[in-house]
Amino acid sequence: MNDIVSHTLGDLAGRFDLDLRGAADLRVDGVGTLAAAGPTQVAFLANPRYRAQLAASGAAAVLVRAADAEGDGPARLVARDPYVAFAKLAALFEHVPAAHAGIHPSAVVSPLATVSPTASVGPLCVVEDGARIGDGAVIGPHCVIGHDCVVGAQSRLVARVTLVTRVQLGRRVLVHPGAVIGADGFGLAFDRDHWIKVPQLGGVRIGDDCEIGANTTIDRGALEDTVLAEDVRLDNQIQIAHNVVIGAHTAIAGCAAIAGSTRIGSHCLIGGAAGIIGHLTIADRVTITAMSLVNHSIREAGEYSSGMPIQEGRLWRRNAARFRHLDEWARRLADIDKGHPQ
Repeated sequence: MNDIVSHTLGDLAGRFDLDLRGAADLRVDGVGTLAAAGPTQVAFLANPRYRAQLAASGAAAVLVRAADAEGDGPARLVARDPYVAFAKLAALFEHVPAAHAGIHPSAVVSPLATVSPTASVGPLCVVEDGARIGDGAVIGPHCVIGHDCVVGAQSRLVARVTLVTRVQLGRRVLVHPGAVIGADGFGLAFDRDHWIKVPQLGGVRIGDDCEIGANTTIDRGALEDTVLAEDVRLDNQIQIAHNVVIGAHTAIAGCAAIAGSTRIGSHCLIGGAAGIIGHLTIADRVTITAMSLVNHSIREAGEYSSGMPIQEGRLWRRNAARFRHLDEWARRLADIDKGHPQ
């Protein structure tokens, strides 16, 4: 069992450059929500809709903005961005079991592979010819590191991750269970009456500090590589097709799908279940809301949406029926504007 780790509020304030309004010697040993945190935990207030819960919170302290620094209730730890501060502070209480360096007896490692003596290769892993595993990397159980794949230093493959071929992971990359990186891209040519498979000769390059969610798939390129720049964050069950390029610090939510050869800029946010068709360009700092379909390039930063928000069923059916007449009505309005009503 892990020993309980505790910190004083004074220590936390100094470590994370926070302004403390409360007792510096008060000790805390965990984090919690504003409504449920106990007397030895730290909570946070990032959304003003929950401000009414602040005074009654049972937390020892709450991370807040300067506007909420005063008042009754718990001690305050004042931050420029309480949620960012919470993310950093919560890491102090995360207990990740240490991996032991070495290769598990049940793993199968090619003599033509290179594994750092400080790396950990877990049970039932397969490491194929030409693979390289860097210093301090952790390869969890049932992972496959395919031909000519590279796992950078301090990267971690949690479990059942497959790197198929010609995949390069940078440093400190985190890949969650079930992800498949470097499978064939969906390249096909139709020859009269049947499909011919186009060989996928490229690879996948993933930059430092990226995170790949569970059961996400990233296809290797047809000729050039599929590329994720540094600090790209992918949620679960995302499809990234061949030759996609994603810029640094972009985050994509679950079930999104990016078709082949699309280029996405840096600092973009793409909502859940969004779809982006192939061969498009998305500018830097673009936000695409959930369930949107992007069918043309976006050249300027900003927020973009498509689709229809949820409605009461009968209203939606009426509107759907009327939608069939949209073109007819638009033509009639144009004729009226021209002075030729029908």
